[in-house]
Amino acid sequence: MADTGPGGPRPSATPEPAALGSTTDDRAATTTRNHISGTVYGAAVQAQSIGTLTIHEPAPAIVPGALVPCTLPPVTRHFIDREAVLAEVVRLLDQALPADGVESMGNGGAPLVVILWGPGGVGKTATALRLAAALRGRFEEGQLYANLRGAAAATALTPSDVLLRFLRDLGVHPAYVPTEPDAQESLFRTVTVERRLLTVLDDAHSVAQVRPLLAASPASLTIVTSRTDLGRLVVEYGAHTIRIGPLGTPDAVGLLARLGGTGPGVEAVAQRCGGMPLALCAIGARAAATQQPDWELLEREMAMSGETDGPYGDERPYAHDGTGEREVPPGAAGEPMRGAMDVSYGNLSEAAARVFRLSSLRPWRHVTPGAAAAAAGVSEEEAGALLAELADARLVEAVSEASEASEASEASEASEAEAAAKARESEPQAGDGAESGTGTGTESGTELKAGASDQARYRFHDLWRQYAEQRALAEDGIAGAASAVRRTLLWYVRAAAAADACVLPGRWHLGPAYARLAGRPAAYENGLSALAWLRHERENLAEAVRAAADHGLDELAWELCEAMWGLHLRLGFHQQWVATHRLGVEAAARCAEESPEAEGRMRAQLGFAYLGLAEYAQAQAQFEEAAAADRRAGHIRGEATAVESLGLLHLKQQRWTDAAECFRSARDLARQVGDPRALALLEHHLGRSFQGMGRHEEAIEQLRHALELIRALPDPYNEARVLMSLGQTLIAAGRAEEADEPLGRAATVMAAEGSVVQQADLAELRAERAHQAGDTEAEIRFLRAALTLHERTGAPRTGAVRARLERLEQ
Repeated sequence: MADTGPGGPRPSATPEPAALGSTTDDRAATTTRNHISGTVYGAAVQAQSIGTLTIHEPAPAIVPGALVPCTLPPVTRHFIDREAVLAEVVRLLDQALPADGVESMGNGGAPLVVILWGPGGVGKTATALRLAAALRGRFEEGQLYANLRGAAAATALTPSDVLLRFLRDLGVHPAYVPTEPDAQESLFRTVTVERRLLTVLDDAHSVAQVRPLLAASPASLTIVTSRTDLGRLVVEYGAHTIRIGPLGTPDAVGLLARLGGTGPGVEAVAQRCGGMPLALCAIGARAAATQQPDWELLEREMAMSGETDGPYGDERPYAHDGTGEREVPPGAAGEPMRGAMDVSYGNLSEAAARVFRLSSLRPWRHVTPGAAAAAAGVSEEEAGALLAELADARLVEAVSEASEASEASEASEASEAEAAAKARESEPQAGDGAESGTGTGTESGTELKAGASDQARYRFHDLWRQYAEQRALAEDGIAGAASAVRRTLLWYVRAAAAADACVLPGRWHLGPAYARLAGRPAAYENGLSALAWLRHERENLAEAVRAAADHGLDELAWELCEAMWGLHLRLGFHQQWVATHRLGVEAAARCAEESPEAEGRMRAQLGFAYLGLAEYAQAQAQFEEAAAADRRAGHIRGEATAVESLGLLHLKQQRWTDAAECFRSARDLARQVGDPRALALLEHHLGRSFQGMGRHEEAIEQLRHALELIRALPDPYNEARVLMSLGQTLIAAGRAEEADEPLGRAATVMAAEGSVVQQADLAELRAERAHQAGDTEAEIRFLRAALTLHERTGAPRTGAVRARLERLEQ
């Protein structure tokens, strides 16, 4: 019996696949099977023989009561000029999307795309957000924002990263957000095709990054900012490009006046800044710090820096990059701003300047006081104060709570509860030990506070980061900069391990970061707050892995990957998972002599990333190589996990006999480790394999044995999972009357666990049981319960259950 019907695992971070074929003929185990090969959402048609069949219901419903997304960051108070840009966008909008809501056919039904392009520091983001704020009233069905971090290819977010956030912002329940990028893009088009949306895609790197993020509705507006004009979007989508140039001198003087007042010499300072808002804001902050700013003195200081040749003129040509897109010359934006940067930096305290330099050495998504403290070798409290000083000087930007709210919602309590349930269904257990010590550590007298997810965060503009990095190399030297990076990476390893140990306290771990947690108090009140921290730091953790690889710190590279297991198992992000753990595998292989167990661990985790992307051949290769590596290392616990993981892959492929063989082998290995929880769950896996083969009586006996072992642990959630499997098998075996008791007990436990998806499964399974018994009243009762639960999550089966209920109630 495939796991795609009621009672089987619902769509999750690792979707159930169609049958892929097997090295053994599992289906020959039964004389007659009415089997559908494929992924079925909603109604299915069965006959004596059907080949491959795929029936998809329309896209999942939006979760009822979901808020209309409004994730635009607040606009800056110090905004000047750009009225012409606003007027042009309003004109385009009126042509394509009249205010009465009737779309003009002049755009051929295509969504309106406006590209604001120009050099870094010229004010593209501020202009885009001011436009969005002015126009949001015309897009009452939602406003979305994403910082694509496209200043460089290395920092640019993948479309999948953004789509995950957008789909959840739009109300798609996390349990039904696909893991495959193509499926995410298709679902995004589906849920936006009839919505009047405003989207701001800030700091885009390329057309390929933007294309999947364009809303499908012709009533939508997408504003893109970029350092290139993204010419192919003009050709493909009829996008309109508007170049954002430096401010004219009168407006530049006006901005300085708003920030720091006016006086003799202010016009000369504005000219020294080249009309670039980023430089003007920094100089304005410097002036504002004094009661009576001396603009003439500031102008002389800027002149003495010898680094700026005056304004960056609009007449300067932009070169083509060979792809039809015009590149702003590298460093061009920095030329008129260097003097302002030197003056602003020179006004910092020595301690703030050190934090500024040493926090800039990698393109972190944001900088926290903890990471900055590690980089600079100061206390976290002192680092927090110094970061605030940098923000006051406009050298870094404090990340507002509003701009983080959308991403924080992805790790909300409700979402995490469902993610936790999904993870517990698929996480390998063989060899998992009972180590559950959690806590934090210290280095160089600095307390490592993994901290709450709402701690202060600061962000560099990439031009300021590049300037700070150059200063670090000049003042601290290559060795000093490398030491700062290593201290930061070590902080991240320890902070992530402390959080991971709270997310998955029962799993076995590798690496000294976990060993030092033993006997220490927990770093977080619960697993949800720990998972929220990991979610907030996800991009920085990936950057830390890349930094470790770049600096040849192989031990730290794989240890960071190990500490991200709970994050990825619970919340997915499979593209990042694959990228980081491929580096982890390479690093672990180079550390084979010092840490022989690491390679197998990294390969097993990489295999699960591929499994989540339905790349089964890659997953199988990694699981097999993991088992081989652990066998060479004599690491029985790791080998048991790898073999069990291979069995879980075979379950998804419906290769029942192969799966059972893997689970038997993993069970033999787990017995050597002596882990009762792993043994109990392996017995459950084995029972599921027998069920898939159609060997129902053996499956029933096996599942009852697993139930005894799990009750002895105890583990209520997995006990309920076994009860569900037992009830499902009893129904399939024609012993439906015996299924009532285990299914009822499972429903009680799942309700207590708050597992909405599993409660819906159970309600459908119990409705099927009532149908077989001819009890229409009970069937309707259970279907109503299932429908209510499905509607809470926007499940794909909502329509099928509703249609079945309507037929019964006619």
